[in-house]
Amino acid sequence: MSGATVVRPVTPPADADPVRQVQREWLVTNGIGGYASGTVSGLVTRRYHGWLVAALPNPTGRAVMLTHLSEQLRLPDGPRVELAAEETETGRLQLHGDRYLTDFSLVDGLPRWRYDIDGTVLEKRVVLPHRHNTVHVTYRLVAGDGDVLFELRPSMHFRHYEAAVNSELARYSLLAIDDRYEIVGDPFFPPLRMRLHARDTAFTHRPKTISHVVHRAEQSRGYDARGPLWSPGYFQIQLQPGEEATLVASTESWEVIDGHPPDEVETAEQARRARLVRNAPAPLCNDLPELVFAADQFIVEPVGREAAAGDEVRSVIAGYHWFTDWGRDTMISLEGLCLLTGRHREAGSILRMFAHHVRDGLIPNLFPDGDSHGLYHTADATLWFFHAIARYQHHTGDRETLRLLLPVLDEIVARHVAGTRFGIGADPADGLLRAGAPGLQLTWMDAKVDDWVVTPRRGKPVEINALWYQALCLLDEWAAKEGFTVNVDLTSLRETVRESFNRRFWYEPGSYLFDVVDSEDGGDDATLRPNQVLAVSLPRAVLHPDRWSPVVDAAARHLLTPLGLRTLAPGHPDYKARYDGDIRARDSAYHQGTVWPWLLGPFIDAWLKTYPQRREEARAMVRGLHEHLGEAGIGSLSEIFDAEEPFTARGCIAQAWSVAELIRATASVADAERTGSNPAVVD
Repeated sequence: MSGATVVRPVTPPADADPVRQVQREWLVTNGIGGYASGTVSGLVTRRYHGWLVAALPNPTGRAVMLTHLSEQLRLPDGPRVELAAEETETGRLQLHGDRYLTDFSLVDGLPRWRYDIDGTVLEKRVVLPHRHNTVHVTYRLVAGDGDVLFELRPSMHFRHYEAAVNSELARYSLLAIDDRYEIVGDPFFPPLRMRLHARDTAFTHRPKTISHVVHRAEQSRGYDARGPLWSPGYFQIQLQPGEEATLVASTESWEVIDGHPPDEVETAEQARRARLVRNAPAPLCNDLPELVFAADQFIVEPVGREAAAGDEVRSVIAGYHWFTDWGRDTMISLEGLCLLTGRHREAGSILRMFAHHVRDGLIPNLFPDGDSHGLYHTADATLWFFHAIARYQHHTGDRETLRLLLPVLDEIVARHVAGTRFGIGADPADGLLRAGAPGLQLTWMDAKVDDWVVTPRRGKPVEINALWYQALCLLDEWAAKEGFTVNVDLTSLRETVRESFNRRFWYEPGSYLFDVVDSEDGGDDATLRPNQVLAVSLPRAVLHPDRWSPVVDAAARHLLTPLGLRTLAPGHPDYKARYDGDIRARDSAYHQGTVWPWLLGPFIDAWLKTYPQRREEARAMVRGLHEHLGEAGIGSLSEIFDAEEPFTARGCIAQAWSVAELIRATASVADAERTGSNPAVVD
């Protein structure tokens, strides 16, 4: 399989609902945080869509530089045919080329369109040179009766990718020298440089402002949805059957642009992707090679990020389009994205980079776009850091990195015992970890609207303490292995935590675990949530084995869906079946029923540990996510889904831990089937 092309065909049916057609999206990334993305139909529906969203140096961050391409084909003695979809000011869809679109596919993870206009066949491909803010859009006339005239009009609105679409247009100017074109606008952004590689081309300078482009996804999410675009003119290309034309758009220098001609860029990217599949372990590259490409989208060399002297800078984008790199998401995703795809060196770089940014015993919750300094308001990311290191050790045996990190890990535990920021600290009475500060959301259930923290969970959350126990076990084991002296009596503390956890968290009336004990109102929260699954699923499980089955059964009955776990059991007064509407409506549902695919990974681990003979049921649990690879963000997995059928995809179209946990869960089921045993409690 390693030498074969990986193709995912997604052919739109001729009678498909037009609204559904524009909901399918594609994504190509450049390895530094930039990307190109849009709908299959060509309609711009999000503020984040663009043929080039560049990852620029701090403090600029990611910027939409080339938003839209109008593509018109004129056949010999025939009418003009518009290929890209449009939306009128009244909201009516004009799909144009969708009736001619006979095939949309991902070829080695890269999008390819094929249009057939009465026997004239045009193919379009997109590639971003790795680690460059450049896009190549290639058109090839596959078949036809003679020459065709192709017109290509680029449109743009330079802005930060989070900026409202109705922000004011700058005064743009065009500089043309021979076949090189530069668009200059707001001095905060670099020029956009464009060049068309083709045999017979011309450019017509005819500036045009499109005043009211409708972004229907932004409209549905309660944001400003109408905004302007500006175009400098259009290219004309005369194409013969078999010929290609490539538009190159970039924020790089002309020297860099000219040093990467289109044929070499595409060949190099194809070779890079072939290496990714070839280097992945056999089960993955043979059975699920497209997940290798999906994982690759999230692993980046972030622009402007500092690492330890002499080390590489690597991180994980939590999701596209709007997330940056988050500590929690990175540590949960590390095994699936890097270790199970054969990218061990990058995994080590990621761990060392986050260790370099530890402050007061915490790794960053996230790095804001355009800023090299992290934000630290999280109680669980640092504990997931221990888990990620353990998985890294399991797969690589890299003791040098472990020895390098041990002093940092010792400091982390010591700071948690003494107490650190945001009320995070061990309770001397029972050893359990408490966390919470007014106005802050410190667990992964972190929705907040203005001053309203939707799920504050202040007190002693269940998954935080399952992770805390595991972190204590791991540091104790590593210190003994490496002869390292720690500053805390780990053996005594972890036994105290284990005893306290099993005594305090068991909710007898429901035969499952409290979600939070010693909550901010002084009581214990018996809300049925998926967080308790981690007390079973983690390799160093804090929960007594005789209580595993009731916890797993409760989650299976009330939370399990074909696409992940609900975040709240139906029937609770706060339960929300749908995630839609404006920001307040969405965030009120974000962790109040909404399904999260990443939770399926821990649940399957817990299931296989509890019911090792019921492996076929575990395999069936991942089937829905495999099928979802052809929907929403094609070739990737969405962030979340509605809590009820039809389980509509929501949130980001490509989410790191969704992809990572599908890879990992699939591997766990395959390992269990191959070995005939349940996952080990410890490595």
